[in-house]
Amino acid sequence: MKIILKSLTRKLFLNFLLVSGVICGVYYYFYFTETESVHYYYLIGSISGLSVLFLFLYYFQAYRPLKITLRQMQALLAGKKYKRIYTNRIDEYGILAHFFNQVTAGLGEVSSDLKDRDRMLDELTIASQLQRDILPLKNSDVDGLQISAKNKAATEVGGDSFNFFTKKGKTYIYIGDVTGHGVSAGLIMTMVNSLMSVFTDMYSDAFDVVVNVNHYIKRHIKKAMFMTMVLLSWDNDKKTMSYVGAGHEHIIVYNAVTGLCDAIVSGGVALGMVPDNSKIIKEKKLALEEGDVAVLFTDGITEARNSQGELFGLENLKKAVVEYAQEYSADGINYHIAKDVSNFMEDHKQDDDMTLIVIKRTSKVSEKNSENISTIW
Repeated sequence: MKIILKSLTRKLFLNFLLVSGVICGVYYYFYFTETESVHYYYLIGSISGLSVLFLFLYYFQAYRPLKITLRQMQALLAGKKYKRIYTNRIDEYGILAHFFNQVTAGLGEVSSDLKDRDRMLDELTIASQLQRDILPLKNSDVDGLQISAKNKAATEVGGDSFNFFTKKGKTYIYIGDVTGHGVSAGLIMTMVNSLMSVFTDMYSDAFDVVVNVNHYIKRHIKKAMFMTMVLLSWDNDKKTMSYVGAGHEHIIVYNAVTGLCDAIVSGGVALGMVPDNSKIIKEKKLALEEGDVAVLFTDGITEARNSQGELFGLENLKKAVVEYAQEYSADGINYHIAKDVSNFMEDHKQDDDMTLIVIKRTSKVSEKNSENISTIW
């Protein structure tokens, strides 16, 4: 019996056999018991009645269930509202109904996931725009310096932070890199950017600014999160440069007289690693004479890979600085270094956020630098 219930074809065939058997039995019954005229009269009536019974069984067992299923499938394909099919049958129709329910349930989950994905993408777009809005929009020159910056995040929200602004007779230039990238890194980057603006209003030297930024973010970020940074301070009156390192990459310095390039260790410890970094960090002088160039960068530059998995590296960056520093302005140096990195990577995916700041010491009066801070990567 269970075998028959599992097959709609067997079930309909059994119904056909039963109806045929009944018709044959009626035929033989009337053939041996009634007159010929009465025999045909009852035979035709019996065949008609049993045929109606067979059609009735066929309608309710096969045609009507299949019609219901096909109607829901057509609604699904047409993008209209459809309903779940409820049945306890275990035959072909039951399998078809179960398959339809499973598919539509999966589509419901996919639809929900797509809605969540669209919502998250919208939020990431807003976060990305907000992040771009707090970064400087244009490069800028100050008296005695040309400053040029380029940045490209690896994801919608990046973890690299940089800015340059003048307060209390000093121009501050900083670059930072939060561990990892993405939303969490972007939030810390935004926090640090805001804190830099606040503490440069409150304190007059770079050392106190970095100490207080570290003290604040240590209390508000997870233990596994931290940010490396180097802060340059340019005295607009004395025309002298100093810097405070917080565990960031090297500072590349090109000497215009010798034509040589040095990579200075920025020193210090990353922001957020210790509660008090005042005993670890120091503010040091950075000698910049006419024509000298200082380059700040994040590890997305030196760790950029090509299709063979090779790193761009610090040495290639130094060679590029030597090649372009004498001939170009800060904008030109930045452009050509960025182009070298791009050519080196070829079609390889960008693995990390990339930021490059070029500072050139010059006493020449130059045209106002209005190039947008963008990227050619």
